[in-house]
Amino acid sequence: MQSSKHRIIILLSLLLLLGFLTTSLASYFVSRSSLLEEIDQNTLPLTSDNIYSEIQRDLLRPIFISSLMASDTFLRDWVLNGEQQPEQITRYLKEIQTKYNTVTSFFVSEKTRTYYHTNGILKKVDPDEPRDSWYFRVREMEPAHEINVDPDMANTDAMTIFINYKVFDYGGNYIGAAGVGLTVNAVKTLIETYQQRYNRDIFFADGKGNITLSSAGFSGRGSRLQEMPGLAELATAITTQDNLTLTYQRQGQTVHLNTRYIKEFGWHLLVEQTEDEAIEQIFDALLANLGICALITAIVLFITNRALSAYQNKLETLASTDKLTGAYNRNSFDALFAQASADCHRNQETLSMILFDLDHFKSVNDTFGHHAGDSVLTNVSERVQASVRESDLFFRWGGEEFLIVLKACDQKGAFRIAETVRTAIHDAPLYYEQAEILVTASFGVAQADPQEDANSLIKKVDQALYAAKANGRNRSDNRSQRRSCSAHHLRVRTTPPPQFKTMPPALPPSQDQPLHNVPCSDANRQKH
Repeated sequence: MQSSKHRIIILLSLLLLLGFLTTSLASYFVSRSSLLEEIDQNTLPLTSDNIYSEIQRDLLRPIFISSLMASDTFLRDWVLNGEQQPEQITRYLKEIQTKYNTVTSFFVSEKTRTYYHTNGILKKVDPDEPRDSWYFRVREMEPAHEINVDPDMANTDAMTIFINYKVFDYGGNYIGAAGVGLTVNAVKTLIETYQQRYNRDIFFADGKGNITLSSAGFSGRGSRLQEMPGLAELATAITTQDNLTLTYQRQGQTVHLNTRYIKEFGWHLLVEQTEDEAIEQIFDALLANLGICALITAIVLFITNRALSAYQNKLETLASTDKLTGAYNRNSFDALFAQASADCHRNQETLSMILFDLDHFKSVNDTFGHHAGDSVLTNVSERVQASVRESDLFFRWGGEEFLIVLKACDQKGAFRIAETVRTAIHDAPLYYEQAEILVTASFGVAQADPQEDANSLIKKVDQALYAAKANGRNRSDNRSQRRSCSAHHLRVRTTPPPQFKTMPPALPPSQDQPLHNVPCSDANRQKH
């Protein structure tokens, strides 16, 4: 039975753990898949759109300012009049810078190649000077304007976003380039804000793969896409396509990347996010779920173990005890006697046995019915258990036959207990419905010899019981003493109490101690 309980507990544990683990892992992988899909299809593209919208908002105003400068009649008339009085164009450019809060404003004349600035004439542009290549590129380009990022010579080479606008005379002839400059700090601040808010790397690359602008956390990864681990093989696709959603491996991590082409700059905006950081919260949730599942499993197993133990104890009790009287049944005798015998042998104590039978019990069933007989058996059992010690074993041996095993008790003590039980049975009548029932019992007593087995001892005590019955019943016999009480017979009282009633048992004659836990002998008083 114990092994069956253990098998049930193990099987239930495995089922619960497997069920919880399967559910938690399935939930984890579904959530993980949904999150990664959300990153690729929504989160990163949305971040790119937001940054692009912010950049467009910041660039729309300076583009409009540059457009106004290119079509301004004062600027065109001043150039067409021979660029007289340079202080006039300087004052004009200063007014533009102050009014529109730009970092710089400028005009470069095609005729004189003079670079006019808010602080005066800055320089002469030269086609052989690399830093002046922007002007000659603007002169040859087809669009009316461009946006590029270059160091601003007039502002200690600070990286500046320039809006370069072509200027034409009234006949449509190219006469120079005008525009304003914005610091890149605004864009860099925007990049830092998005990086902190979304925990993503944000950077820009031009058409050749050069990193033009990035967040602070990007440092150390290289200056070109072609030099970056994981991105090198993707560089061509990134710089030749407008929008992409990619994944690549970097230092053992899966990185999700979204790109967007910003035509105003001619740059590609790249927003990337590592997978490990994205699923960290989901993994923490998985661990929390597994912890809760383990706790629930432990609680369920604890409750199940308690229930099975209670059920097992109940079954064992039902299997080992008589349902009517509550005494041990005959099936449990072998194991309990073996244990009692072993205990006495180990402690060098004696073992005795009492076997008794209710006299003329068939007459009770025949006269008052089987329910009355059951009541008699139950009441007798209660009186016996009240008269013996807790360490003694009390069995219902047959229909009306009972057996008591006495540990640490010699034959003399066993005989005295037998007499105590016998007196308790016959001294107080039983009442059932309209009848008073007087019951007597005959007892056989025997002491076990050293190493004597159960069958031999039972045979001895059975012979003693037979002798007690042969000598007139309602007596105890131990094959060495003859003591008896006068026999009582069944009688019916015609005016009984209104219901079944059990009177308290009387004390045995010439004995002034209680019936409970009657000692076997003086030598055993201290032990029990």
